[in-house]
Amino acid sequence: MRLDKFLADLGYGTRSEVKSLIKKGKITVNDIKVNKPETKIDEYNDKIMYLNQVIEYKKYQYFLLYKPSGCVTATNDNLHKTVMDYLKEETKKYKNLSPVGRLDKDTEGLLLITNDGRLSHHLLSPAHHVSKKYYVELDGEVSKKLIEEFKDGIDIGDEKLTKPAVLEILEPNNSAYLTITEGRFHQVKRMFEAKNLKVTYLKRVEMSSLNLDGLEKGSYRALRDNEIDELKMS
Repeated sequence: MRLDKFLADLGYGTRSEVKSLIKKGKITVNDIKVNKPETKIDEYNDKIMYLNQVIEYKKYQYFLLYKPSGCVTATNDNLHKTVMDYLKEETKKYKNLSPVGRLDKDTEGLLLITNDGRLSHHLLSPAHHVSKKYYVELDGEVSKKLIEEFKDGIDIGDEKLTKPAVLEILEPNNSAYLTITEGRFHQVKRMFEAKNLKVTYLKRVEMSSLNLDGLEKGSYRALRDNEIDELKMS
């Protein structure tokens, strides 16, 4: 890979900005100063340093966002604020970041943002049954009999029943946790509506091995290496 592309891909500036860094001798490759932007490097094995710090090559980036209500899950929208507006600094650095799946405008909670298309496809594929857990508040009491009904699958008007879901009733009993392994359109809301209950508040609290981990609403963080590995194995 060209040195200038390597630096630009990792967010050290635009192509012209990183070329300037290189020409000024700010970058070393295997402890040797280089001043040619077109210098070819082995991004996985060469030691690249800037300001005496080693630059580790990461092809993809992964961020966990606590999505607030009122914004849409999209990369851009002419009418509404999008989830990507909360990661403006990251979108300036990295190309092709996008949300994995979607949360409705009024739904809060955990949303993964990445430019790893393969992982995104893996997590969204129905074949992999990746779990998603939601905290739900409703306009009525949740009957215990729904635990078995949700486990058996719910008719929400599609060709097939929903796949088995885990319902945990909370106190007060107009709130619950619901864990599903699909991502049908408005699925959580439609499952409760099929039982004459309207969702008044919805928040995704877990996806696979990820949780909100103390994040404040509207804030985000990069995933840790072990979290990325766990997602890939889910």
